[in-house]
Amino acid sequence: MKRRRAKVLGVFFFLEHSLSGTPSKSHSAVIMGRMNDTPVSPKFDILYEKGPCICVQKPAGLLTQAPPGIDNLEEQVRAFYKQREGKTGNIYLAIIHRLDRPVSGAIVFCRNVRAAQRLAAQFRERSVRKTYWGIVEGVPPEEQGEWTDYVRKIPDVARGEVTDKSAEGAKRAELSYQVIARNEKHALLEIELETGRYHQIRLQCAARGFPILGDRLYGAGESFGPEVEDPRHQHIGLHARTLVFRHPMVDEMVEVTAPLPAAWIASPVWQELAPQGPDEGEA
Repeated sequence: MKRRRAKVLGVFFFLEHSLSGTPSKSHSAVIMGRMNDTPVSPKFDILYEKGPCICVQKPAGLLTQAPPGIDNLEEQVRAFYKQREGKTGNIYLAIIHRLDRPVSGAIVFCRNVRAAQRLAAQFRERSVRKTYWGIVEGVPPEEQGEWTDYVRKIPDVARGEVTDKSAEGAKRAELSYQVIARNEKHALLEIELETGRYHQIRLQCAARGFPILGDRLYGAGESFGPEVEDPRHQHIGLHARTLVFRHPMVDEMVEVTAPLPAAWIASPVWQELAPQGPDEGEA
Protein backbone atom coordinates (compact mmCIF):
# COMPACT_ATOMS: atom_id res chain seq x y z
CA MET A 1 0.00 0.00 0.00
CA LYS A 2 1.04 3.58 -0.55
CA ARG A 3 -0.53 6.94 0.37
CA ARG A 4 -0.98 9.87 -1.99
CA ARG A 5 -1.84 13.39 -0.85
CA ALA A 6 -4.59 15.30 -2.68
CA LYS A 7 -6.29 18.62 -2.11
CA VAL A 8 -9.97 19.34 -2.74
CA LEU A 9 -11.46 22.77 -2.01
CA GLY A 10 -8.50 23.67 0.17
CA VAL A 11 -8.69 20.44 2.22
CA PHE A 12 -5.80 17.96 2.18
CA PHE A 13 -6.57 14.22 1.97
CA PHE A 14 -4.40 11.10 2.12
CA LEU A 15 -5.70 8.46 -0.33
CA GLU A 16 -4.57 4.86 0.21
CA HIS A 17 -3.73 2.83 -2.91
CA SER A 18 -2.32 -0.62 -3.53
CA LEU A 19 1.17 -0.81 -5.04
CA SER A 20 -0.44 -1.90 -8.31
CA GLY A 21 -1.97 1.55 -8.61
CA THR A 22 -5.59 0.50 -8.05
CA PRO A 23 -7.45 1.57 -4.91
CA SER A 24 -7.50 -1.08 -2.21
CA LYS A 25 -10.78 -2.46 -0.96
CA SER A 26 -10.14 -0.66 2.29
CA HIS A 27 -9.17 2.68 0.70
CA SER A 28 -9.92 5.68 2.87
CA ALA A 29 -9.62 9.48 2.89
CA VAL A 30 -8.06 11.13 5.89
CA ILE A 31 -8.86 14.86 6.27
CA MET A 32 -5.74 16.67 7.34
CA GLY A 33 -7.25 20.16 7.51
CA ARG A 34 -7.33 23.26 5.36
CA MET A 35 -4.25 25.01 4.05
CA ASN A 36 -4.48 27.46 6.92
CA ASP A 37 -4.93 25.40 10.07
CA THR A 38 -3.60 28.13 12.36
CA PRO A 39 -6.47 29.91 14.12
CA VAL A 40 -6.97 33.36 12.63
CA SER A 41 -7.66 36.13 15.13
CA PRO A 42 -9.23 39.23 13.56
CA LYS A 43 -8.38 42.71 14.79
CA PHE A 44 -12.11 43.33 15.29
CA ASP A 45 -14.97 41.57 17.07
CA ILE A 46 -17.33 39.55 14.87
CA LEU A 47 -20.91 40.08 16.06
CA TYR A 48 -22.69 37.92 13.46
CA GLU A 49 -21.71 35.82 10.46
CA LYS A 50 -23.96 33.75 8.23
CA GLY A 51 -23.50 33.08 4.55
CA PRO A 52 -22.27 36.21 2.76
CA CYS A 53 -23.18 38.58 5.63
CA ILE A 54 -20.84 39.59 8.42
CA CYS A 55 -21.52 42.16 11.14
CA VAL A 56 -18.55 43.44 13.09
CA GLN A 57 -17.82 45.95 15.82
CA LYS A 58 -16.11 49.08 14.49
CA PRO A 59 -13.77 50.64 17.03
CA ALA A 60 -14.00 54.38 17.56
CA GLY A 61 -11.15 56.25 15.89
CA LEU A 62 -10.91 53.85 12.94
CA LEU A 63 -12.11 54.81 9.46
CA THR A 64 -14.72 52.57 7.85
CA GLN A 65 -13.03 52.97 4.47
CA ALA A 66 -9.89 54.78 3.33
CA PRO A 67 -7.39 55.10 0.47
CA PRO A 68 -4.57 52.53 0.29
CA GLY A 69 -1.99 52.87 3.03
CA ILE A 70 -4.39 54.19 5.68
CA ASP A 71 -5.67 51.71 8.26
CA ASN A 72 -9.42 51.14 7.97
CA LEU A 73 -12.05 48.56 8.89
CA GLU A 74 -12.79 47.46 5.33
CA GLU A 75 -9.18 46.41 4.77
CA GLN A 76 -9.03 44.67 8.14
CA VAL A 77 -12.10 42.59 7.27
CA ARG A 78 -10.74 41.85 3.80
CA ALA A 79 -7.35 40.79 5.19
CA PHE A 80 -9.06 38.54 7.75
CA TYR A 81 -10.99 36.61 5.09
CA LYS A 82 -7.96 36.29 2.83
CA GLN A 83 -5.92 34.86 5.70
CA ARG A 84 -8.67 32.58 6.97
CA GLU A 85 -9.37 31.16 3.52
CA GLY A 86 -5.76 31.04 2.38
CA LYS A 87 -6.34 33.35 -0.59
CA THR A 88 -3.69 35.55 -2.15
CA GLY A 89 -5.75 37.51 -4.66
CA ASN A 90 -8.45 40.09 -4.11
CA ILE A 91 -11.82 39.13 -2.65
CA TYR A 92 -15.22 40.76 -3.00
CA LEU A 93 -16.33 42.76 0.03
CA ALA A 94 -19.12 45.34 -0.10
CA ILE A 95 -19.62 48.17 2.38
CA ILE A 96 -23.36 48.62 2.80
CA HIS A 97 -23.25 51.61 5.16
CA ARG A 98 -20.66 53.57 7.12
CA LEU A 99 -20.00 54.89 10.60
CA ASP A 100 -18.17 58.14 11.30
CA ARG A 101 -14.56 57.75 12.38
CA PRO A 102 -15.09 58.69 16.09
CA VAL A 103 -18.18 56.45 16.38
CA SER A 104 -18.14 52.81 17.53
CA GLY A 105 -20.60 50.01 16.95
CA ALA A 106 -22.25 47.54 14.60
CA ILE A 107 -21.60 47.63 10.88
CA VAL A 108 -22.46 45.06 8.20
CA PHE A 109 -20.54 43.89 5.12
CA CYS A 110 -21.54 41.52 2.31
CA ARG A 111 -19.33 39.07 0.45
CA ASN A 112 -21.17 38.67 -2.83
CA VAL A 113 -22.90 41.00 -5.26
CA ARG A 114 -26.42 39.63 -4.91
CA ALA A 115 -26.40 39.88 -1.12
CA ALA A 116 -24.95 43.40 -1.30
CA GLN A 117 -27.61 44.58 -3.75
CA ARG A 118 -30.46 43.14 -1.71
CA LEU A 119 -29.24 44.54 1.60
CA ALA A 120 -28.45 47.93 0.07
CA ALA A 121 -32.05 48.03 -1.17
CA GLN A 122 -33.26 47.55 2.41
CA PHE A 123 -31.21 50.56 3.50
CA ARG A 124 -32.60 52.66 0.62
CA GLU A 125 -36.15 51.61 1.48
CA ARG A 126 -35.50 52.43 5.18
CA SER A 127 -36.56 48.97 6.31
CA VAL A 128 -33.34 48.49 8.30
CA ARG A 129 -33.69 49.51 11.93
CA LYS A 130 -30.63 51.41 13.18
CA THR A 131 -30.47 52.25 16.88
CA TYR A 132 -27.72 54.30 18.53
CA TRP A 133 -26.83 55.16 22.08
CA GLY A 134 -25.56 58.68 22.56
CA ILE A 135 -24.35 60.57 25.63
CA VAL A 136 -25.08 64.27 25.24
CA GLU A 137 -24.05 67.36 27.15
CA GLY A 138 -27.18 68.90 28.58
CA VAL A 139 -30.59 67.32 29.01
CA PRO A 140 -33.43 67.49 26.47
CA PRO A 141 -36.59 68.86 28.11
CA GLU A 142 -38.80 66.13 26.61
CA GLU A 143 -38.40 62.46 27.52
CA GLN A 144 -38.89 61.44 23.91
CA GLY A 145 -39.49 63.09 20.59
CA GLU A 146 -38.84 63.33 16.87
CA TRP A 147 -36.43 65.75 15.24
CA THR A 148 -36.59 66.86 11.62
CA ASP A 149 -34.01 69.14 10.03
CA TYR A 150 -32.29 69.81 6.74
CA VAL A 151 -28.58 69.11 6.77
CA ARG A 152 -25.74 69.20 4.29
CA LYS A 153 -22.03 68.54 4.06
CA ILE A 154 -20.02 71.74 3.80
CA PRO A 155 -18.06 71.63 0.51
CA ASP A 156 -14.33 70.89 0.85
CA VAL A 157 -14.60 70.63 4.66
CA ALA A 158 -14.97 67.46 6.76
CA ARG A 159 -18.02 68.70 8.63
CA GLY A 160 -21.71 69.35 8.06
CA GLU A 161 -24.33 71.86 9.09
CA VAL A 162 -28.02 72.19 9.76
CA THR A 163 -29.36 74.52 7.12
CA ASP A 164 -32.45 75.84 5.39
CA LYS A 165 -34.52 73.56 3.19
CA SER A 166 -33.74 75.69 0.15
CA ALA A 167 -29.95 75.59 0.61
CA GLU A 168 -27.92 73.87 -2.07
CA GLY A 169 -27.26 70.26 -1.14
CA ALA A 170 -29.73 70.26 1.77
CA LYS A 171 -31.25 66.87 2.63
CA ARG A 172 -34.07 66.05 5.00
CA ALA A 173 -32.86 64.40 8.22
CA GLU A 174 -35.21 62.57 10.59
CA LEU A 175 -34.68 60.73 13.84
CA SER A 176 -36.56 59.78 16.99
CA TYR A 177 -35.09 59.66 20.47
CA GLN A 178 -35.85 58.57 24.00
CA VAL A 179 -34.05 59.64 27.17
CA ILE A 180 -32.86 56.46 28.91
CA ALA A 181 -31.07 58.14 31.81
CA ARG A 182 -30.15 61.64 32.93
CA ASN A 183 -28.44 63.67 35.59
CA GLU A 184 -27.93 67.40 35.98
CA LYS A 185 -25.33 67.71 33.21
CA HIS A 186 -25.78 64.80 30.81
CA ALA A 187 -28.33 62.48 29.28
CA LEU A 188 -28.17 59.07 27.67
CA LEU A 189 -30.32 58.94 24.54
CA GLU A 190 -31.51 55.97 22.54
CA ILE A 191 -31.75 57.24 18.98
CA GLU A 192 -33.40 55.58 16.02
CA LEU A 193 -32.41 56.92 12.61
CA GLU A 194 -35.09 57.30 9.97
CA THR A 195 -32.60 58.70 7.45
CA GLY A 196 -28.86 58.28 7.15
CA ARG A 197 -27.29 61.66 6.47
CA TYR A 198 -23.74 62.90 6.86
CA HIS A 199 -22.98 63.35 10.60
CA GLN A 200 -26.75 63.37 11.13
CA ILE A 201 -27.05 62.52 14.83
CA ARG A 202 -24.12 64.74 15.73
CA LEU A 203 -25.58 67.68 13.80
CA GLN A 204 -29.14 67.36 15.06
CA CYS A 205 -28.10 67.01 18.70
CA ALA A 206 -25.68 69.93 18.51
CA ALA A 207 -28.23 72.15 16.77
CA ARG A 208 -30.49 71.85 19.82
CA GLY A 209 -27.75 72.59 22.30
CA PHE A 210 -27.01 68.95 23.21
CA PRO A 211 -23.70 68.05 21.52
CA ILE A 212 -22.50 64.46 21.71
CA LEU A 213 -20.02 64.07 24.58
CA GLY A 214 -16.48 64.53 23.26
CA ASP A 215 -17.60 65.83 19.85
CA ARG A 216 -15.58 69.04 19.82
CA LEU A 217 -16.15 69.42 16.08
CA TYR A 218 -19.75 70.31 16.91
CA GLY A 219 -19.32 72.25 20.13
CA ALA A 220 -18.80 69.71 22.92
CA GLY A 221 -16.95 71.13 25.90
CA GLU A 222 -15.85 67.83 27.45
CA SER A 223 -13.64 64.98 26.28
CA PHE A 224 -14.63 61.32 25.99
CA GLY A 225 -12.52 58.20 25.85
CA PRO A 226 -8.78 57.73 26.11
CA GLU A 227 -6.30 60.50 25.44
CA VAL A 228 -4.90 60.31 21.91
CA GLU A 229 -1.99 62.07 20.25
CA ASP A 230 -3.78 62.40 16.92
CA PRO A 231 -7.14 64.21 17.29
CA ARG A 232 -8.45 62.23 14.32
CA HIS A 233 -8.42 59.14 16.55
CA GLN A 234 -10.56 60.75 19.23
CA HIS A 235 -13.66 58.92 20.49
CA ILE A 236 -17.08 60.46 21.00
CA GLY A 237 -20.01 59.21 23.08
CA LEU A 238 -21.97 57.78 20.15
CA HIS A 239 -22.35 54.03 19.62
CA ALA A 240 -24.24 52.11 16.92
CA ARG A 241 -26.03 49.79 19.33
CA THR A 242 -28.30 47.60 17.19
CA LEU A 243 -28.97 46.67 13.58
CA VAL A 244 -32.13 44.82 12.55
CA PHE A 245 -32.49 43.66 8.94
CA ARG A 246 -33.71 40.76 6.82
CA HIS A 247 -30.91 38.44 5.78
CA PRO A 248 -30.51 39.03 2.03
CA MET A 249 -30.12 35.33 1.19
CA VAL A 250 -32.19 33.59 3.89
CA ASP A 251 -35.77 34.31 4.89
CA GLU A 252 -35.05 35.36 8.45
CA MET A 253 -34.69 38.54 10.46
CA VAL A 254 -31.31 39.36 11.95
CA GLU A 255 -30.85 41.46 15.09
CA VAL A 256 -27.31 42.38 16.05
CA THR A 257 -26.38 44.14 19.29
CA ALA A 258 -22.94 45.70 19.66
CA PRO A 259 -21.50 45.61 23.19
CA LEU A 260 -20.29 48.88 24.62
CA PRO A 261 -16.54 49.36 24.16
CA ALA A 262 -14.06 49.84 26.98
CA ALA A 263 -14.05 53.63 26.56
CA TRP A 264 -17.73 53.70 27.49
CA ILE A 265 -17.41 51.38 30.47
CA ALA A 266 -14.49 53.42 31.82
CA SER A 267 -16.22 56.78 31.36
CA PRO A 268 -17.21 58.46 34.66
CA VAL A 269 -20.20 59.98 32.87
CA TRP A 270 -21.38 56.55 31.72
CA GLN A 271 -20.90 55.11 35.18
CA GLU A 272 -23.27 57.76 36.52
CA LEU A 273 -25.83 57.25 33.76
CA ALA A 274 -25.69 53.47 33.21
CA PRO A 275 -29.31 52.23 33.44
CA GLN A 276 -28.34 48.87 35.01
CA GLY A 277 -24.94 49.59 36.51
CA PRO A 278 -21.63 50.63 34.96
CA ASP A 279 -21.02 47.31 33.16
CA GLU A 280 -24.30 47.38 31.21
CA GLY A 281 -23.71 46.38 27.62
CA GLU A 282 -20.33 44.65 28.06
CA ALA A 283 -21.57 41.26 27.01
